[in-house]
Amino acid sequence: MASPSSSPDPARTATMANAAFRQLRGDRSPNEFAAAVRRSAREIGEQVSCDARYIGRVEAGEIRCPNYAYERVFRHMFPGRSLGDLGFSPREAVRGRRGGAPPLETYEFEFEESDVLRRVFMTGGPAVVATALVSGSAVHPPAGRVGVGEVHAVEEAVRHIRLHDDRHGADGLYEQAGQALRTAYRLLDEGAYSQSVADGLYAGAGELAVSVGWLAHDSGRFTDARSYYAEALATARVSGDAALEAHAFCNTAFLARDAGRPHEAVRAAQAAQAAARRLASPRLLSLLALREAGGRAGLGDRSGCERALSRAQSLFGRGPSDADPQWMTFFGEAELAGLEAQSWSALGDHRRAADSARRAVSLQDPHFTRNIALYGAELSANLAAGNRPDEAAAAGSRVLDLLGRVQSSRVRALLDTTATRLRPHHRTTAVAAFLSRQR
Repeated sequence: MASPSSSPDPARTATMANAAFRQLRGDRSPNEFAAAVRRSAREIGEQVSCDARYIGRVEAGEIRCPNYAYERVFRHMFPGRSLGDLGFSPREAVRGRRGGAPPLETYEFEFEESDVLRRVFMTGGPAVVATALVSGSAVHPPAGRVGVGEVHAVEEAVRHIRLHDDRHGADGLYEQAGQALRTAYRLLDEGAYSQSVADGLYAGAGELAVSVGWLAHDSGRFTDARSYYAEALATARVSGDAALEAHAFCNTAFLARDAGRPHEAVRAAQAAQAAARRLASPRLLSLLALREAGGRAGLGDRSGCERALSRAQSLFGRGPSDADPQWMTFFGEAELAGLEAQSWSALGDHRRAADSARRAVSLQDPHFTRNIALYGAELSANLAAGNRPDEAAAAGSRVLDLLGRVQSSRVRALLDTTATRLRPHHRTTAVAAFLSRQR
């Protein structure tokens, strides 16, 4: 197999090019077609991170067979067509078996998308894949020229970290993800590359810095998180990337709120909104208004918080847009309700906080296991603060059921808060059972 930095064989590329898929795109640009794919995904409740690069890789034959999520979207877009009709290879021809390993169809990663990473995905189960990817072994330090293979590997690292975090939380992944980030910056610092590759590397490394910062944030390493978000912001400023700048400020605002710096939270949220106004994404502006609301709640500014929450609702109501950043796949009605719950809780309005948290739990997509646990923990803590011990214990017990799959310091901290509030009611059966399990 060729090394990640080697150039593709032109004859092989021509042979593998997916002419059928290119014909289906028609006169639409890759960006327009990628937007159509994302719209179709939303129609059937799927979440895919499709962009012009992905479309280009399909048409070039780099992606011989899409993962199951993309397959469902393509079948929805082109009813009655098989994978072969769409120009893809049979799944069994791409995946195969290796020794005694389970069939790769059972793996939840988008492993077929990159020649750079394929050797990693063909040698073990999901834990091996995640470890190899974020440890940096799938991204080789440059020995001269850096190309699109390395850019793709950095992008894959970002996608896989976010996928793992959505399902399992941040704990246990942070150190390995940090190694991947250091490798990405080595590519920038030591490699030789074209301007287009530089743009991709800056964007990928910046998003990777935000992702590693979030892992630090969610696992309670606030000082580390602040440093990584600042690194992402510096990368955005150097490369003139407004989307990355908005993302870095968005997470900085969230961190400042959690770290008890509400003034900073408001300022960072406002800076994020200034950057985001260049992107024409109402949903992004809605999320940033919620970040501002969280900061204002921390200041005890109820009227300012309510204005920001109202603005967030109005912007959210405008619906999704093709300009929505790919990292915002988590932001739907459930997250909107969950962030409202956090603001009401900070203002001491635990009844409204519990109502919003309950709505967040009921609306959340099952894919986002960590968020289901988080919203449930917020519900439990607010029910306990509102002197509804039995309901709080029941909600907390449902979260405990998820902790085998979710590793998040934030969730555990909320459960600790619930337990503290419920100890005066330890004689009731439901509370006693929760406290016993929580210990």
